[in-house]
Amino acid sequence: MTFRQISTAFSTIVIKEVKRFLRIWIQTLLPPAITTTLYFVIFGNLIGNAIGDMHGYSYSEFIAPGLIMMAIINNSYANVVSSFFGAKFHGNIQEMIISPLPGTIVLLGFISGGLARGLLVGILVTLVSLFFTHLPIYNLWIIMGIVILTSFLLALAGFINAFYARTFDGMNIVPIFILGPLTYLGGVFYSIAMLPPFWQTVSQLNPVLYMVNGFRYGFLGIADTPVSTTFIMLISLNLVLFLYAIYLLKKGKGILD
Repeated sequence: MTFRQISTAFSTIVIKEVKRFLRIWIQTLLPPAITTTLYFVIFGNLIGNAIGDMHGYSYSEFIAPGLIMMAIINNSYANVVSSFFGAKFHGNIQEMIISPLPGTIVLLGFISGGLARGLLVGILVTLVSLFFTHLPIYNLWIIMGIVILTSFLLALAGFINAFYARTFDGMNIVPIFILGPLTYLGGVFYSIAMLPPFWQTVSQLNPVLYMVNGFRYGFLGIADTPVSTTFIMLISLNLVLFLYAIYLLKKGKGILD
């Protein structure tokens, strides 16, 4: 295929993916904004007054980056897992796989859709956060870097989950039993400095902890984990999952069977 043909195919997949979640924005974009509002009302205003300051910031300021990151994680993942599984279920993906289109372009097309939804939801949730608290920016480049790497990573995870899922229930196993617990135990609502030493050590095995704290550092300049570790982890995981996703596409098992 020529470069122009590949470029056209890639942009077509991306446009289709973006239109898909924009068409049902009441289900894809509105819920994160409402959920974030409830978190601020319950945790930020009610519970936050009892907790007090966290590392020199109000509790609402402290949890705001975590809530934004939580929305980005969930929506980047959800967009790709639902879209790719839908393509499998309706038999559309087979046409892409057997076509001359490189598997890398197919993968990047779906991932870009998840990235677009993650970024858009992140912006919406940030705007909602500004109604409840002041949100300074300590380092914009760190914020952008972590958002892109995290969104890309969770989109890849959604793709792999959808590849193996055989039923609609199979799409919910990872969000319910893995992603949900890791997110809520990832320092969104607390600092791991508040935990006993043993649980601090256990928490450091949670990759979401690094995403949340790296993102929080970009806004507030504080973190429980080194920002450099966050970037190394995200880049490494992205590379591993990307190569594995390409391998799955080339193998084709579970799609062409």
